[in-house]
Amino acid sequence: MQFTINRQVLIKALNNINRAISSKSALPILSNIKLVLTEDALILTGSDTDISIETKISVYDDEANLKIDSIGGLALPATFFTNIVKRLPGEEITLANKEGFQAKIISGSAEFDIHGQDVNNYPHLPEVEIKNNLQLEAKTLSEVIRQTVLAVSKQLSQPILTGVHFILGGGNLTAVATDRHRLAQRTLAFENHDATADIIVPGVSLIQLQGMLEAVETVEIQVATNQVIFKLGPNTTFYSRLLEGNYPDASRLIPTEKRTTLTINARELLQTIDRAALLSHEGRSNVIQFDISGDRSIISSNSPEVGKIEEEIFAAETAGDALTISFNPDYMRDALKSFGDEEIQIGFKTALDPFTIVPTNNENNFIQLITPVRTY
Repeated sequence: MQFTINRQVLIKALNNINRAISSKSALPILSNIKLVLTEDALILTGSDTDISIETKISVYDDEANLKIDSIGGLALPATFFTNIVKRLPGEEITLANKEGFQAKIISGSAEFDIHGQDVNNYPHLPEVEIKNNLQLEAKTLSEVIRQTVLAVSKQLSQPILTGVHFILGGGNLTAVATDRHRLAQRTLAFENHDATADIIVPGVSLIQLQGMLEAVETVEIQVATNQVIFKLGPNTTFYSRLLEGNYPDASRLIPTEKRTTLTINARELLQTIDRAALLSHEGRSNVIQFDISGDRSIISSNSPEVGKIEEEIFAAETAGDALTISFNPDYMRDALKSFGDEEIQIGFKTALDPFTIVPTNNENNFIQLITPVRTY
């Protein structure tokens, strides 16, 4: 195989493909990127068996300026090959595989020879039977991921909770994640859409996918038996395995009663929590406290080892019973970041019950929930 291509276009493709490459894969071949050159495209593939990404660069892409001299295929070490391409001096790069599995890479005055592997040893992409599909705006999907993936569990002892549960049906798509200490749930309406699905997508897959959505307008989502496929335009396909098992009924975790409510700007509250967390992180407990009494609300953190911080917050509205409640500031900060600069309402039942955070302009379709910390 031999081809010449615009170096920046190749770098962009390699950055996407490397999202699927893991240094911990049980199959050594998967530390490589698969390159296949056909008569009209360069096809790059990366996989760690859980995630697979394929992207095509066409000869008809004017920006790529792909010139094909001879077709073929080769597997090249992902990290080494990518680092070489990023550091080459020229605007274009020529890659040639003349014999065996050795590749010669030329750009400007630089020339590299690197050892590859037989492309035929690289696993094939999953062949799946599509059961359902739908289209989403990429910015909407990115927002849903950002607002929910923060609550997935990091504990591999609870594998089902390391994913986000997507439920499609009745004209709605609901995404929910929980690690049993917090919960995030987002619902979207789909008019005249009769597709149904109930899948759990690993959080790590969604984080990698989100990083590829910025330059995409729409995403086609295809659901299969044990895979979900995201088509990012005509040239890039993202495959993820699904988690198997029954996700807990998240609706049972969400309290329906609010005895105390606080309405405030999310970004302003986040800045206050950030300041209180400076002290709580230095202490042993990593806990801060909310005191709400009448129309006065105080955020405080007290660490015998370090000191004390106390700050009054100025809410737009406070209603209900007086309350003192303690919580993990890191959970609170993650939740508040998902609201941006929106006005939110925090709803409390008691000092020991989970409390909810919802945007005041969309409280039925987006909710964050945090379990308080018992301090006595």
